[in-house]
Amino acid sequence: MSPSPEAAAGQRLRVAVLLSGRGSNLGALIAARDAGTLPIDIVLAASDKPAAPGLALARSAGVPVYASDRRRFGKRSEFDADLFEQVRAVDAELVVLAGFMRILGARTVRAWQGRMINIHPSLLPLHPGLHTHEKVLAAGETEHGASVHFVTPELDGGPVIAQVRMPVRKSDTPERLAKRLLPLEHHLLVSVVGLLAAGRVCLEQGQVLVDGTPATTPLVVEVPKARRRRPAPR
Repeated sequence: MSPSPEAAAGQRLRVAVLLSGRGSNLGALIAARDAGTLPIDIVLAASDKPAAPGLALARSAGVPVYASDRRRFGKRSEFDADLFEQVRAVDAELVVLAGFMRILGARTVRAWQGRMINIHPSLLPLHPGLHTHEKVLAAGETEHGASVHFVTPELDGGPVIAQVRMPVRKSDTPERLAKRLLPLEHHLLVSVVGLLAAGRVCLEQGQVLVDGTPATTPLVVEVPKARRRRPAPR
């Protein structure tokens, strides 16, 4: 993915968001869009679960929605084809996996390489997969965080663009970690999508480029202290 002529010209990036749950990350993107701080058009919110609360959130914000019930398909490739037919139909330039719990097939991922990102609640490469908060506590780690990465066929294994970090407290439980991390995740995702919309970040030959220069480590996104104190939206 190279910086697009549209981004260079100051036009808005066309974004499709895939989700499986409540859609809080989608809500963060909508809020930034509406505030005029994120130059994107959210052209589709799609889910593998027709009853996902995130679809109702999208409808209320005027975002087109699509539900592709995975139970209707015998093969993963059939589900992928149905879902991404909708993504292509709206001319999406970037696909954001925001709490999307369905593993996409390698063929689909390769077709969108450099144009698909995922947000994951750990400091990758630590703790890919599920139950990240429990894993952090079980390992006795003193720091936790979230990562946004380009999607590759390897689960949570694509090149990491940026991360946000926070300390682990002695009193933390998995639930407390999740609650404190959530608003930081939102800030991270909005920041990364903003960089992509501006054409400042891209993927070339498996390498993250930032302003045309290969990134040797993930960007660290700083979160304003006021935002850290704000209760996580439910």
